[in-house]
Amino acid sequence: MYLILSIVHLLFMIVTVIPFGTVLLLLFVMGQDAWVYKTGACWLTLSTRAARWLLGIRYRVQGLDNLPQGATSQAVLLVKHQSAWETFAMPGILPNRLAYVFKKELLYIPFFGWSMAAMDMIHIDRTLRTQAFSKMVTQGKRLLAKGTWIIMFPEGTRADRGKVGTYKEGGARLAIATGAPVIPIAVTSGRVWPAKAFVKRPGLVEISIGQPIPSVGRESRELMLQVQTWIEEEMQRLDPEAYKQ
Repeated sequence: MYLILSIVHLLFMIVTVIPFGTVLLLLFVMGQDAWVYKTGACWLTLSTRAARWLLGIRYRVQGLDNLPQGATSQAVLLVKHQSAWETFAMPGILPNRLAYVFKKELLYIPFFGWSMAAMDMIHIDRTLRTQAFSKMVTQGKRLLAKGTWIIMFPEGTRADRGKVGTYKEGGARLAIATGAPVIPIAVTSGRVWPAKAFVKRPGLVEISIGQPIPSVGRESRELMLQVQTWIEEEMQRLDPEAYKQ
């Protein structure tokens, strides 16, 4: 049953991304930047809701009051990455416009990748590390100045439930370079949407948003260690069953 519902959910996303992506690209050509983002965020939120309707995947958020206040507030969000679920869900949960930092290969996915390119996010070539970081800082400063929050997954790729990936320093370096505070976020999506599995299962995703961590005058390694420590300790609190060993 879960396999069938997972297939139905995937088909729902494939079918709906085409009209949403088409409208989004037309808005991009017309120069309607605000509506480009709203259209993309609408599809992502719709996909998250479809996961609830079809798969029984619910979520609960703690710590929203820890987020910076104001339309022009700045933040670099560093999020635990266990599945694709948090990629879809965050624009519908967080109050400010978001810009993901992602690998350029995603741009080649029809409609989905094209839409991400049109939504004014930061795509990088991970084989060119120096140029990629320089681009990330330049675009990050521009976006943060407009009140767009930068969102990154510091482990780089999805980690299995109960496992700790390698926390890379890029997010901490970006925060230090821009002066924006870091917001650590723990997400237990691996409970219901495993990293390397197609079949999803019903359940509750816990999202915990930590207090802002100042970046000014910090060393990137020390800052990222603080972020990792908070996220992983919070993951153990939220999902103790996964960390029994």
